[in-house]
Amino acid sequence: MAQDVMKPIRRVVTGNDERGRSKVVWDGPAPNTHNGGPLTNAWTDFWVWHETPAPLSGDHDDGNLPYDFPGPPDGGHLRAVQGRGRPADYDPAKDPRLMPPHEPKERPAGKTWDRGGRNAYTSDMHKTETVDYAILLEGERNLVLDDGEVNWRPGDIVIDVAAFHQWTSPGQDGLVLYDMIAARFVDGPVGLVQGNDPVMRADRNQKLPEGVKPARRIVCLDREPGRSCLVSDGPSPDVRTDPARPGFASARMWVTDSTPARIVFETLHLPHTIEPPANGSVLRVVTFPPDEAWKGKVGAPEVQAYFRAMGSPGASTYSPQAAHPYMQKTRTLDFGIVLEGEIVLVLDTQEVSLKAGEIVVQRGINHAWSNRSNSPAVVAIASHDGAP
Repeated sequence: MAQDVMKPIRRVVTGNDERGRSKVVWDGPAPNTHNGGPLTNAWTDFWVWHETPAPLSGDHDDGNLPYDFPGPPDGGHLRAVQGRGRPADYDPAKDPRLMPPHEPKERPAGKTWDRGGRNAYTSDMHKTETVDYAILLEGERNLVLDDGEVNWRPGDIVIDVAAFHQWTSPGQDGLVLYDMIAARFVDGPVGLVQGNDPVMRADRNQKLPEGVKPARRIVCLDREPGRSCLVSDGPSPDVRTDPARPGFASARMWVTDSTPARIVFETLHLPHTIEPPANGSVLRVVTFPPDEAWKGKVGAPEVQAYFRAMGSPGASTYSPQAAHPYMQKTRTLDFGIVLEGEIVLVLDTQEVSLKAGEIVVQRGINHAWSNRSNSPAVVAIASHDGAP
C-alpha cells in the first residue's frame, strides 16, 4: 500500500425503485477520496448524514459531501483513513508532521481536542465529541491510550467512547474504517464517562459454533479528566446463533440509544434487536456459514424463530417465493463491511457479489446475505435509525 495514495475501495449504495423494490444505485470506487499530503493521511468518505433518523431516500450521493471532522453534530459519517507506517529511514528532524505533546486545546472547528504528540506515522493524542466504531481493515494501526498501547489486528473493533487516543503504525501502513456518531458531553470539554453500568464480558466458557471466530471488542473512554483508559478487551459477550443455520453467529458490539449519543461504560444490557433503538445505532459482527450447509432445510417456522430470537420478529419478509429465506427489511441506514470471505447481497431486482474490504450502504431496503462459497463469510453491520 503506497503511503500517500489512498487505496480505491468499492462502495455499493442501494435504494428502492419506483415500485419499492430494492436495487443498486451506485457501484464502484467511492468517489470522495483524497490522497495524503505532508501533514495529512489519505482518506475516503462513504456516507454522511446530518440528521437523525438518517434519510433513507433521495438521489444525491451523500458520500460525496464536503469534508467535515469529526462530523455533523446531529448525525455522523462513515470514513476510511489510511495511516502511514513508520518509514525505514525515519528521521524526526526531517518530519514535517512532528508536533511535541502539549496541554489540551480545542481545534478551531470545535468538537475536537488534541494534546499534540504527532509524527509521520502517529496521529495527535486527541478526543472528539463522538462515539466511534473503528475497524482495522488491513495492515497495522495500534491504539495508544494514556494507560497503555493496544495491538490491533485486522477485523478487530475499537469502540471509542470519546476517549483521548492516538493511532500509530510503527511498522506497515494501516487502513481503518470509522463510523463516527455525534455525541454530547454533559460536563463541558472534559467529556468524562457517565453512570456506573457494569462492563459486560464474555463467559470464559463461551462456546461458539464451529467455524466462528470470536469478535474482539476493545472499549476505551475517559474516567478522569484528560486521561483515557481501556475498560474492555475481549470477545463480545452478546452472541446469538441460529439452530437452523449451523455456523451462524451474530455478535453485538455496542448500541447507542440517542443522537447525540451518551458517553457511558456499557450498552449491551439494552434489549437485543436487529434494528437500533429510536435515534440510535447498533453494531454487530455476523458470521454467515455456506448456504449449502442448510439450504433446503429452512422454511417459515425456522426463519420466524430466528427473527424472534434476535428481538426483531417484524424484520422478516419471508415468502416461499422470495429469492432467499432470510430476506428482511428494517427502517435503517446500514453499513455492511465485508471483513472475511465472499458473500452475495440479495436484492429484489438483482444480486451483488462482494469480497473482503468492500462496503455496502443500505437505505431501508429488502435484502438478504447469501454465502455461496465453501467457507464462512464475516460481515460487520452498523445499523442507524432511519426515516423514509
